Amino acid sequence: MPSSLLLVNGLLADPATPPRVLTDHALLIQDGRIAKIASRSSIPANGVPTMDLGGKLVLPGFINAHTHLYSTFACGLAPAEPAADFLGILQHLWWRLDKALTLEDCYHSALPALLAAIRSGTTTLIDHHASPCAVRGSLDAIARAVLQTGLRACLCYEVSDRDGMEAARLGIEENQDFLRRCRGTPHDRIRGLFGLHASFTLSGSTLEAAGAAAKETQSGVHIHVAESEADQRITRERHGVRVVERLHRFGLLGRGSIAAHCVHLSDAEREHLAATGTMVVHNPQSNLNNAVGIADIGACQKRGITVGLGTDAMTADMLEELRTGVWSQRHKQGTPSAGVPELTSALWSGNPAIVSRLWGTDLGTLREGAMADIAIVEYAPPTPLTDESLLGHLVFGAMGGRVVTTIVGGEILMKDGTLLLDIDETEVMDHAQESARRVWSRFTLST
Repeated sequence: MPSSLLLVNGLLADPATPPRVLTDHALLIQDGRIAKIASRSSIPANGVPTMDLGGKLVLPGFINAHTHLYSTFACGLAPAEPAADFLGILQHLWWRLDKALTLEDCYHSALPALLAAIRSGTTTLIDHHASPCAVRGSLDAIARAVLQTGLRACLCYEVSDRDGMEAARLGIEENQDFLRRCRGTPHDRIRGLFGLHASFTLSGSTLEAAGAAAKETQSGVHIHVAESEADQRITRERHGVRVVERLHRFGLLGRGSIAAHCVHLSDAEREHLAATGTMVVHNPQSNLNNAVGIADIGACQKRGITVGLGTDAMTADMLEELRTGVWSQRHKQGTPSAGVPELTSALWSGNPAIVSRLWGTDLGTLREGAMADIAIVEYAPPTPLTDESLLGHLVFGAMGGRVVTTIVGGEILMKDGTLLLDIDETEVMDHAQESARRVWSRFTLST
């Protein structure tokens, strides 16, 4: 990787508030960070390697704030039987798929998803993993795939009581050991959180143990919160409180924690999340696919909650997720003027805020001093692209563009559509197919 790189003849677009478009500007990368953004004439090359972008759109690298890399092996896999509700989807598909995974499968399912992220300009992912029959070592297997691809990822293991006390204990230990290694031998591409499934699959004793372990490792938690009404209903029936209140009682909320989904929240729960500084991640395609409802992210944002955007593994393309989120908010609120402010804020303000908090450095923005994580998009705007029109172009036009170059920490992972990695993409897909066949066979035998 060159220590310096100069990007010239590109259309620099930073969609964060306030959006700005810079023409006739160059971007200088030094030692993995954005060292300078200024007029082209004021940044002489002086021997620095230069990349001429030919007028292409330069964006901050996309961030996927909630995903499941192992979901790669669900593509084309039919559930054992049709699901009548969200619990049925979990029981007939996801909880059987994750139990069919080996450590080798964890690695081979992660790699294709990571390569798809690179091709979509996604530079950072926050993953939530489950493999109850291959718990110990699973996060290291995924981290190995992440480091091979050069992306950034924050990893965790999904602790749950659904597979028994021993599996829950192993999940707690897997999180603990991985987090200790992250702190003991830090790598700028890998971070960790303490993973939990959801309130309705976690006993009080497991939450207490997980809370103590998260505190000992100085980690926030990453947990599904009120994704479906069933989480609220079962939590109320068993524990007499709503989900967020229960998590708050166990000390699991806070500035380092992520509450994924948050579809079925009360106003009081939003106040708890706001008061504790807990981050929320919206996953519109997944919520629509599972027919669980549409989160009112505007209500969260109005309370000052940091709201990000994830795909829940439905896609690698964050612009696709953005557009779906806009349409779903318009449907929920019953007005065609809704959606764009909420979703663009989640993607380009919320997501950078989340990962910057987790990494402890400026990520996901085109600002001097930030890490040089960049997506270069081939997009010919049919109308003027200005500060005022930028968000409209990104929602209504740029999805039709093609990410051609992806840069992480100044390292070029893909250039002009070609991966620049020591990875044979054909071999990766061959191994994934072989691994998936074995997983599907075990899945079928478990019926």
